Amino acid sequence: MKIFKNYNKPTPAFWRRLGDSLLAVTTMTTAFAIATDNTKIAITVLVIGAIGKFMTNFFSIENDVRK
Repeated sequence: MKIFKNYNKPTPAFWRRLGDSLLAVTTMTTAFAIATDNTKIAITVLVIGAIGKFMTNFFSIENDVRK
């Protein structure tokens, strides 16, 4: 499938920054939720962050809509 071919291509700077920011925010939120013993929130935010960071890698320079 074409979408999986884009995963190995270079990611545009905008999407890379967005994914890294999402990962940073969700990591801090997960750490806070674990520290306050909110396991449901911790697991939910952790899954959202991991999926979001993974999905930003599917954007490649060839199909960058921000050109």
